Amino acid sequence: QVQLVESGGGLVQSGGSLSLFCAASGSGFSINAMGWYRQAPGKERELVAGINSGDRINYEESVKGRFTISRGNAKNTVRLQMNSLQPNDTAVYYCHADVSRVVNVEGATVRREYWGKGTLVTVSS
Repeated sequence: QVQLVESGGGLVQSGGSLSLFCAASGSGFSINAMGWYRQAPGKERELVAGINSGDRINYEESVKGRFTISRGNAKNTVRLQMNSLQPNDTAVYYCHADVSRVVNVEGATVRREYWGKGTLVTVSS
């Protein structure tokens, strides 16, 4: 099993900054991609930013130039730096990982997705 543990988030005024951090733990897996999704009240969950094993990065259009996703110093970690936060960035932010898990002694793998429990980001106007 793979667990994702998030930290960061909280309350900030419009124009402020916050950092989110996510660490994936477990055994017998490799990361294909990690990223952050968010879900605002009454809205669908949407991808905010993602980074894959080849360091290809993509951002949701509204956060380009304001948010930066990067790998943490430790293995299997990812950080989301959020600057110039706006009230419509208010949401629960979820860490997501696309992993390959070893399932037998021959080294066969299966691909699985995992989610963190979410961390609330509130931006006041």
